[in-house]
Amino acid sequence: MHGEIEEGAVIYDKATGKSRGYGFVTYKHMESAHSALGAPSKLIDGRMAVCNLACEGLTGASTTPDLAQRKLYIGGLSPDVTSEMLLNYFGRHGEIEEGSVAYDKDTNESRGFGFVTYKTIEAAKKAIDDPQKILWGRTIIVKLADTHKGKPVQTQVPAAAVVPLAMPMAPGYPQLGKAHPSATPAGYAYTQPVAPYQASSYSSPAAAPAPYPSQSTIPYASIAAKKDPQGIPPTTPMGMSGYPYYIGK
Repeated sequence: MHGEIEEGAVIYDKATGKSRGYGFVTYKHMESAHSALGAPSKLIDGRMAVCNLACEGLTGASTTPDLAQRKLYIGGLSPDVTSEMLLNYFGRHGEIEEGSVAYDKDTNESRGFGFVTYKTIEAAKKAIDDPQKILWGRTIIVKLADTHKGKPVQTQVPAAAVVPLAMPMAPGYPQLGKAHPSATPAGYAYTQPVAPYQASSYSSPAAAPAPYPSQSTIPYASIAAKKDPQGIPPTTPMGMSGYPYYIGK
């Protein structure tokens, strides 16, 4: 419908012989290719197909800086909802660039979700803010496609808003030769209440009798200790056989 085609083919899997979900078309004239790219989303055999230049890859036509704010994830779809029904439902919020229901490759049955990409961010916001999200008797989920993967978004706090808190810290270990000021160690003081001790009403048992009778102390007479003589004895001691006994100095 856009012009004369030079060649084209659908790509099949060599092992299974099934279609891999994409193909290539080459026009004889550049004007025909531009005409086909003017409407990138096309409904083929009940499924929404997307076309772009082959040199840009499978996502070349949609790789724009604001794509993350225009592409929506649609969840909770009924198995009876087709891509055409999905596009007609969300077309009330604005012009749609592309969209389709996700199908299983083996069974060709709906997987219960799909994607819709608007041409403007404002249309995507209207679809998200719409309170009536009921399609084919089911309440559907509409949110940005980048957030349906379950990645948490962390809010960055500016540095000016962060107030440093002073934490009480104990000084370092005492060192030899240096005065170590006393300080309260860091930590928490856990006050534990102690129950008052109640005096027992039982009387103390009587002291057991001594097994042996006590004996009186026996006095002993003091003995004067003799002191050893100091110095050289007054007489020269005699050794064996009458020889004198000499004491070295």
